[in-house]
Amino acid sequence: MHKQVGYFKRKKILKNANFLSLTPIRRFDHKTDENGIVTVLIPRFKDFLGKRLLQPRLKYPYITLELDELGSDTWLLCDGKSDVRKICQNLKEKYQEKIHPAEDRVTRFFSQLYMQKLITFNEILKK
Repeated sequence: MHKQVGYFKRKKILKNANFLSLTPIRRFDHKTDENGIVTVLIPRFKDFLGKRLLQPRLKYPYITLELDELGSDTWLLCDGKSDVRKICQNLKEKYQEKIHPAEDRVTRFFSQLYMQKLITFNEILKK
């Protein structure tokens, strides 16, 4: 899990950045089924006390978020090395017209993941 940066600092960095040049990083683990569909595993508790005392006692310690085929492929490409532009290129090669316009769809998807704090960007962590 990566450290959190304050809201105003994140907003300032993202306001001045070209979204296609940002490098997304997954903040949570995932599991992949035999069809390649990703399920994101979000811990129920994020604070120290909840993680240490309550989470181990729960039958289901994670909240799960199942992604569709396109979302799964996009999630798997968030390796912390590829920027959004490269991810869009990879998805265009695989899905061709099915993902048109790729940049709009992928940036909207990453925006939603970022707002839900499921991903962060390498450029935010470096600042």
